[in-house]
Amino acid sequence: MHVFIVIVGLLASILLIGVILLQSPKSGSGLTGGIASLGTVQTLGVRRTGDFLSKMTAILAGIVMLLCFVAQFTLPGRTAKEAPESMMLQTAPALPASPAPANTAPSAPVLPALPVK
Repeated sequence: MHVFIVIVGLLASILLIGVILLQSPKSGSGLTGGIASLGTVQTLGVRRTGDFLSKMTAILAGIVMLLCFVAQFTLPGRTAKEAPESMMLQTAPALPASPAPANTAPSAPVLPALPVK
C-alpha cells in the first residue's frame, strides 16, 4: 500500500511540475500565449486555458500534500512503540567533572621579565 501511495504521489508531483511550467501569465510565453498561433483560441480561449491551468495547479498541489501526509502513516514495519523519542523529552548528559578542585581561586598571570639596563 505504501509503495502505491508513493508512486501515485510521484506521478502527481511530476504532473504538477509540468502544469506549473506550462503557465506563464506575466510574459505570455507559456501555454496561454503559445496556443494562440495554433488556432485553438476559438475552442478554449486564452483566458479559459489560464483558468484551467490554475485550477489544475491547485488540485494537483492538494493531491500531493494529501498523499505525502497519508504515506507517512503507511510506512511498513514501524509501530508507535518503535517511534524515536522526542528530543525534547531526552535528558541532557551529565557534565564531566572538572580536573581542578572547585575551591581553588584562579592564579594571577605571570608577567614577563623586563630587560635589565
